Amino acid sequence: MARKIIIDTDPGQDDAVAILLALASPDELDVLGITAVAGNVPLELTAKNARIVCELAGKTGVKVFAGCDAPLKRPLVTAEHVHGKTGLDGPTLPDPEMPLQDQHAVDFIIDTLRTEPVGTVTLCPLGPLTNVAAAFQRAPDIVERVQEIVLMGGAYFEVGNITPAAEFNIYVDPEAADIVFKSGVPLVVMPLDVTHKALVTKARNDAFRNLGSPVGVAVAEMTDFFERFDKEKYGSEGAPLHDPCVTAYLLRSDLFSGRHINVEIETVSDLTRGMTVADWWGVTDRAKNATFIGDLDADGFFTLLTERLARL
Repeated sequence: MARKIIIDTDPGQDDAVAILLALASPDELDVLGITAVAGNVPLELTAKNARIVCELAGKTGVKVFAGCDAPLKRPLVTAEHVHGKTGLDGPTLPDPEMPLQDQHAVDFIIDTLRTEPVGTVTLCPLGPLTNVAAAFQRAPDIVERVQEIVLMGGAYFEVGNITPAAEFNIYVDPEAADIVFKSGVPLVVMPLDVTHKALVTKARNDAFRNLGSPVGVAVAEMTDFFERFDKEKYGSEGAPLHDPCVTAYLLRSDLFSGRHINVEIETVSDLTRGMTVADWWGVTDRAKNATFIGDLDADGFFTLLTERLARL
């Protein structure tokens, strides 16, 4: 039976690839809905981009919901400097024709978790955790109904990509992250330490382009655009595909390894706001609350990704 998931996202080129990987894997993943949140770009664009990606995949029956347009307590910080003004700069893709659902994303999350059997829905946040935290605050009864949360965010040795101390998704809404990390829901976290090992080299991007399909070409063009920032910033061979690590973990957890540790979210300090304080070495007596992933089989990851994109 396919695993039921809700993808919570702020597309973002790498978000788009994560969504495509999920939509290409219906035997394993049942996408109940896609909820958009403000993050990489404002909500109007993330909700639009999610529908563009569904149409690119030919999956127009997927329901897309718009959620929170700002963090719980702070002004929105966006990342057009990375993703471009649309969030999906690179390929030329048509505006979506499929409708945005009328229901608010937070209400959809709540209603879905209340309707589906307990412990059968996994939440897959790829952006700031605002929608998920808002749902937990509004409906505390749903927390124990979540099977698992597999998210992209944070760092421990790599530390920050938006500040010296913080990764973007956690930094944008640290109060939301704090709620989620303290919720008691089983957490699997894809931090920068592992996502930076999922590098799109030229050969890997050529493999996408050589699929010859609209999806393969679009993904290659997204990465062509996306990588210019990371190559300059990190001196790396290409762009790290952060968010597809979430989907790949759901499909092939054996490609990943990590540790179950305590992770706390810094919400007070201006200097380290949004830092994921990860007790990797077990030097505190704080309760373990998250499996932090530290490594992956990169070749296996890209083999999986390329094979699945070829299905669309």
